[in-house]
Amino acid sequence: MSFPSVALVVVAAGRGARVGGDRPKQYLPCAGRPLLAQTLGALLSARPFSAATVVIHADDRALYDAALASLSHEARAAIGPPSIGGATRQESVRAGLESLAAARPDVVLIHDAARPFPSRALLDRAVQAAEAHGAAAPGVKLSDTVKQVDADGMVLATPPRAALRAVQTPQAFRFPLILDAHRRAAEADAGGLTDDVAVAEWAGAPAFVFEGETQNFKVTTMADLDAAEARLMGAGIETRVGQGFDVHAFAPGDHVWLCGVSVPHTHALSGHSDADVALHALADAIYGALAEGDIGAHFPPSDPQWKGAASEVFLAHAVERVRARGGFVVHLDATLICEAPKVGPHREAMRARVAEIAGLDAGRVSVKATTTERLGFTGRREGIACLATATVRLP
Repeated sequence: MSFPSVALVVVAAGRGARVGGDRPKQYLPCAGRPLLAQTLGALLSARPFSAATVVIHADDRALYDAALASLSHEARAAIGPPSIGGATRQESVRAGLESLAAARPDVVLIHDAARPFPSRALLDRAVQAAEAHGAAAPGVKLSDTVKQVDADGMVLATPPRAALRAVQTPQAFRFPLILDAHRRAAEADAGGLTDDVAVAEWAGAPAFVFEGETQNFKVTTMADLDAAEARLMGAGIETRVGQGFDVHAFAPGDHVWLCGVSVPHTHALSGHSDADVALHALADAIYGALAEGDIGAHFPPSDPQWKGAASEVFLAHAVERVRARGGFVVHLDATLICEAPKVGPHREAMRARVAEIAGLDAGRVSVKATTTERLGFTGRREGIACLATATVRLP
């Protein structure tokens, strides 16, 4: 028995203005990571794809890279370079299809970035429908009566509800069919086609509607985003909190590394790596939440390859361990304990750097500092300590 090669196009080039916020909705945080990352994680865990691309807006590359950083290494490796979308959804989808043309898949699934709940069963039905019919879309029966109205709101007709379906994604096609349909529609300047099945219909291909799923809803408003987050947070997920603590003594030098930021100082910190006491404590907090030991268990100080290493490696590894178990980091909190240097002038840079390393929104990272009122080794300016906590969610 032969199986079709199945490719994936995820459309993420829209602006999502109805949700509001400071960025397009596909990049808004949802249960600890960007909505786009939740959608991609669901798709890539449901089935393998022979090729995959995400269509993004030309201005969104930094947001896209940050979203991908919150996925596991395996998921990131399954996604090819992003495609740059156009002014309309049709243009964006065609750009994604053209980027996959060299791969010549048998079937392609086209999915909205703002639908984070595609199930394995739904994707299986999509592939089967594409093989059988050439062009297909999932649809759900309507629970409400539909009225056709004119511009003034006057009822013109009441279509029979039994024959109507609300269409979703992923829409599924034999790849040559939909690529040809999009090319022909572009050449003919056939605009106003609201989905890809409509493009196939315009090109003369019969289309089929297979069984969709009500839980496969699209995030359109902030209420939808809240509902998606509530579902993700409650879907068999447990919350864990880990604690980390680290200390490094001062040594000769002219700067210290704190939270991945070089801070000018009268001394350096002594350690096998770059001695970033904050990143060490944060990594240990995550390992603690996972019950996977500490930094020394993963990066033995006896191993010479870690001598002088940038401590971001340790934090990134800890976060990757969370993702590998199907979870995500919700919040990181670090408290630096020292008399000097002053942390306040560098706090925002530190938060941003930790967020970048961990693939989080900066609003989920806290960096604080305190002294011990000149008591103990930190009070005597012999070194710096850091206490950290990490909140993670795991299946």
